[in-house]
Amino acid sequence: MENKNEITITFDSYSVNEGFARMAAAAFLTEFNPTLDEIEDVKTAISEAVTNAVIHGYEGTIGKVTLNFKRKGQEVEIIVEDHGKGIVDIEKAKQPFYTTKPELERSGMGFAFMEAFMDHVLVESKPDEGTRVTMTKKVGMREV
Repeated sequence: MENKNEITITFDSYSVNEGFARMAAAAFLTEFNPTLDEIEDVKTAISEAVTNAVIHGYEGTIGKVTLNFKRKGQEVEIIVEDHGKGIVDIEKAKQPFYTTKPELERSGMGFAFMEAFMDHVLVESKPDEGTRVTMTKKVGMREV
């Protein structure tokens, strides 16, 4: 079997779909023979990215969130993309505890969590066009 696979899922930006995105990640990762910690790391990072798209990207309106999983050998690449509000200052948004929605009691740790749980995180965004978060992680590399 070739070590390549790709799946793309598009869903409405309802917060309930964050749970669906987490389960899709777990299902996709099974072919890597991952550890439970690796699954939890990826699910947490996806949860943060999808929640950011729902809360900050679409701000209460309903739009589409696209979740793309791609296997490249023992590395998974995950892209979470929205076509919402976009981020004006990405570096500021990535700072721990920074939030544009303090009234929602958000911790402002979304990007910090993504960076802590994944090997690489790239955030691309344009105001009024949307945001694309690309995350990669080597998975299933343990010796058996």
